[in-house]
Amino acid sequence: MFTLSADWMSFVIVGLATLFLIGELLVNAKGVFSLLGLGFISIFFASYLDPAMFFVMLVIYFVGIILILIDGKILNDGTLAVIGLVCMVISVGFTAPNWVSGLYAVIGVFIGGIASFGFLKVFPKRKMWTKITLFDQLTEEAGYSSMNSKYQSLVGKQGLTTTDMRPIGTVLIDDAEYSAISQGKWISKQTEVEVVKVDGTKILVQETKKSAG
Repeated sequence: MFTLSADWMSFVIVGLATLFLIGELLVNAKGVFSLLGLGFISIFFASYLDPAMFFVMLVIYFVGIILILIDGKILNDGTLAVIGLVCMVISVGFTAPNWVSGLYAVIGVFIGGIASFGFLKVFPKRKMWTKITLFDQLTEEAGYSSMNSKYQSLVGKQGLTTTDMRPIGTVLIDDAEYSAISQGKWISKQTEVEVVKVDGTKILVQETKKSAG
């Protein structure tokens, strides 16, 4: 068991851990980032916790990262991201021996998480996310010309939501149901909407003026 000698080191250690762990999930770093991130966060937790609490807080921290990534890549409604962020903040904040060190650690979570997206400009993005997300762009070059033309014909048409859109849901247009997205705004079931844009098979809708009024 060992301890960090200065409160500010919590910011550095937690920041680097978050940077590399989220970075590993965003880009193909061949496992190097995950090893670095695991090493840094292990140093932080091992500095202040006994073995039993070490594993508890480590699990809470990793659950937080996973929830944020699931929300960002699949659900996109912000709920899981907030829960995940709270998990990460709680794990590092409650581990720190005093409020100063805890504050540094929490700031490290935010800075490290934001900075990790910089890896996308340097390293290749993980293909696994583009395979499972609803937001793949299907272009004519990829062989989706007929499907793309069908969806393009929906622009300007009005329909009715058959599920709550948070912001993803289902709309009924011309007696056919389509998966759609409401550009970040939640729309209740049985609301009149209009198709404003189509990108491949991604249908973007908004409430009609009549419904919004």
